[in-house]
Amino acid sequence: MDAYFQDCRGEPFYNGEGEAVLDKQGFPLMVGAHPPTVSGLALALGLTGRRELLSFRGKKKCRVTVERARLRVEDYWESQLIDKDRRQGAEFELRSNFHWGREEDEGKKTKGDLGGVILMPEIREDAGEGEAPGEGAEE
Repeated sequence: MDAYFQDCRGEPFYNGEGEAVLDKQGFPLMVGAHPPTVSGLALALGLTGRRELLSFRGKKKCRVTVERARLRVEDYWESQLIDKDRRQGAEFELRSNFHWGREEDEGKKTKGDLGGVILMPEIREDAGEGEAPGEGAEE
């Protein structure tokens, strides 16, 4: 399992002089880096799919190992929430595969619930200063 997570980090890229090439933040540029996934972990372990891996949670001997591996994948995606370019994908991954947000949502559903859709008031370009959005001149 550790080999899979090490592989996810990739390898440093070296220039012609054998020095590691650094990115804008001063970190080594990594080649072959990829995000860890439950499916990728299952493949690395020679299993037939993520469901087979997750089925090991029910086996007493494997439960802790599988849960820790799953937590490492979840930790990666959680860390991506602070990156504005990766946030949307991280949110999708956490909601879909790690059930984030479902516990809170269960108790809040009402008859008129739109399933997480937020309706914003109309914003009109012709709204004058001091007017609330949507309170512009009549058309």
